[in-house]
Amino acid sequence: MVIKMLQKYEDLSDVHIDVLKEIGNIGSGNASTALSAMIGREIVISMPEVKFLGFQEAIEKNGSPEETVASVLVRLKNDVEGMILLIVEHEFATNVLNIFFGEKQIELVELNDDDISALTEIGNIMSHSYINAIATLAGLNIGVDTPSFAVDMFGAIMSVPIIEFGEVGEKLLCIDKIIEIDGVKMKSNMLLIPTVESLEKLFGKLGVV
Repeated sequence: MVIKMLQKYEDLSDVHIDVLKEIGNIGSGNASTALSAMIGREIVISMPEVKFLGFQEAIEKNGSPEETVASVLVRLKNDVEGMILLIVEHEFATNVLNIFFGEKQIELVELNDDDISALTEIGNIMSHSYINAIATLAGLNIGVDTPSFAVDMFGAIMSVPIIEFGEVGEKLLCIDKIIEIDGVKMKSNMLLIPTVESLEKLFGKLGVV
């Protein structure tokens, strides 16, 4: 039997994508539990919609390239290399910061150190929820660098994965979900961008050819 080696994301089969969707489901469950413990509120995270989108599709699906957003970037290392990028829109940031610091009007470009720290920790917890799901299922050792926070136009934020991973394909894994905190529903967008070599290692550990 000839086994086709992965060279680009486009080489992934339906079976591969189903595995990644299941990881997304487990990660969302982990994130719900961890965030509830952090902020002391009931949090419900919907079953995520996991899909591969082109870079431009991802930008258009999540808003205008000129829209100002915040982001939390977590780089992966050791057995799995790549990055996780959480997109923090204004509505999400406002609701989360109101829970931490009381009623306040925010502008993403005017966040103070406490605001940035809180949003970065939210991104860190959500990222680790997916990292732990992958590590536990596949028995992999996944390390992370210190998360980085940025506020910029969405198109500029997306330039980071495009520059670093564009050579492995024109698509990236988008995990879209609805987070409900005390009955308030908000959209959350996360981009999971492992290297192709890391995906091969993951599927090999899981016995998925």
